[in-house]
Amino acid sequence: MRWTYRTPPAEPNGDCYTPAPQDILERSEPLQVSPIVTELLWRRGIEALPEMDAYLSPGLRHLVSPADWPALDKAASMVAQAAQQERTIAVWGDYDVDGVTASAILIDYFDRRGIAVLHHLPARQEEGYGVNKEGIEQLAAQGAKLLITVDCGISDYEAVSRARELGMDVVVTDHHLPPPELPPANAILNPRLEPIPCPTLANLAGAGVAFFLIAAVNSMLGPDTDGANTDVRSLLDLVALGTLADVVDLKGQNRILAKNGLLLVAEAPRPGIAALKEAAGFARKAALGAGQVVFGLTPRINAAGRMGLAEDALQMLLAQDFDAAWPLAQKLEILNKERRAEEDRILQEALTQAETQADRLGLVLFGEDWHPGVVGIVASRIVERLAKPALVLCAENGQLKGSGRSAHHFDLHAALTACKDLLTRFGGHKQAAGLALDSDNIEKLRDSFHAVVLEQLGPEPLAHSLTVDRPLAFSEIDFTLLKELDLLQPYGMGNPEPVFVSNPVEVRGLRRFGKDRVHASLELLDKSARAQLRGKFWRKGKELPDTIKGSMVRVAFTPKIDRFDGVPKIELQIKDIQPAD
Repeated sequence: MRWTYRTPPAEPNGDCYTPAPQDILERSEPLQVSPIVTELLWRRGIEALPEMDAYLSPGLRHLVSPADWPALDKAASMVAQAAQQERTIAVWGDYDVDGVTASAILIDYFDRRGIAVLHHLPARQEEGYGVNKEGIEQLAAQGAKLLITVDCGISDYEAVSRARELGMDVVVTDHHLPPPELPPANAILNPRLEPIPCPTLANLAGAGVAFFLIAAVNSMLGPDTDGANTDVRSLLDLVALGTLADVVDLKGQNRILAKNGLLLVAEAPRPGIAALKEAAGFARKAALGAGQVVFGLTPRINAAGRMGLAEDALQMLLAQDFDAAWPLAQKLEILNKERRAEEDRILQEALTQAETQADRLGLVLFGEDWHPGVVGIVASRIVERLAKPALVLCAENGQLKGSGRSAHHFDLHAALTACKDLLTRFGGHKQAAGLALDSDNIEKLRDSFHAVVLEQLGPEPLAHSLTVDRPLAFSEIDFTLLKELDLLQPYGMGNPEPVFVSNPVEVRGLRRFGKDRVHASLELLDKSARAQLRGKFWRKGKELPDTIKGSMVRVAFTPKIDRFDGVPKIELQIKDIQPAD
């Protein structure tokens, strides 16, 4: 694996370490952090002292004011007016984490205000993604007068037209890339449409858009019937789940929402999140990082949607007490285990199929019996393993449908746009997308997708690489530094977790552990720093030979605080190992 050193966004990453400018390091003093922290911020494109301060302390005061976003004002005015006139409101969501949490944000708020609300989450296999006319007609029959879509709707021209025909007003809230022809809604709130007051609004998840809508509505409605103001900050735990699960850039507005939402996830006042944490093996009051949420909590919500039971996840999040939430959390745990088993089977079949397309720069994989709720996860795993953009398809209702994931800096949405003549439907963004096509076009799609990857990325096969931040001697690592690094959380797209490079170190010990001894624990001695630390190399136990003991290596790592046995210890999470020069 090739290591490249991270440089500010305007510069290409390099093979050699370039120290940060002295004035960047000196900003550590007014910020009261280590120069290492200000260097990490500089490498992520944050240079000005006020920007650094806001990044380290992303308070809610830094959120964009609803008054500065004209589209938000229009959408919120329609919702507030419908609520004041006691017109029945219907919320249409999506079945993934972002759609479920965005739905919960609106439903929770309306319930607390005593506002009548209907909702619909489509069953993935029966209805597919987005808004459909049949569901619209059912909501109309139940008396819906205002339809609010969350995390969907921007591409659903026919369904929105049908809602208008049936006498509904429609407010579309979405964050996906808009098509050339927008749906005939009364108001559209999509931060990818201009104008927006802040560039980082464009990266909001559906849950973030829903939160801004409710914050504006709440301001317009004022105190509720008992004279108290409804505190929308209590919805930030839902916003954090949706934002982190949807793999959006964790900068600017998203960073503020996720950071503050994680504080609420830690406290877990919401019974549904408390139950979800316990079902996933966490303590109810445990503080969770973004990675623990993404890999521990949100897959269980996603499993419900993938298996056609998104309503169970929604009701868990809306539960009024732990006793009501716990059975639903346990059900999600069972669904998640079923999802993982299905995912493992499909992944192995997809990897075998990928071997037959070794000459392709982009992969189009298909299985007749692959589960439509799992192919998106499998596409992500394929990209991780093979470093190629991948479309993973299954058969559904006489068509091929599936999901795609990007690799490196590949623009997946642009690629599907270039292939649109072969598709019956597609949507998404640069990193992830969904698509459908007639089965007769699959070979043509393979050829076209390969050609688009060639055009965007060039003829050379993509290689796995690791971006590292800076060298770090073991003697520089202490609990103070680790607490300062926590200020950079939450980590994710746009805000990668720091990765450091060690001095040449001696491997003093090797122990394999876990089921089938798949993981490795190494004792590493940095002689120049006179310090020894333990590092864990996950899923690499079988790849490391016994002869590595006694050898000199350099490791790429992220330092962590290990509290496994109740005594905090510094430990390294090893990302890669290379022989010392």
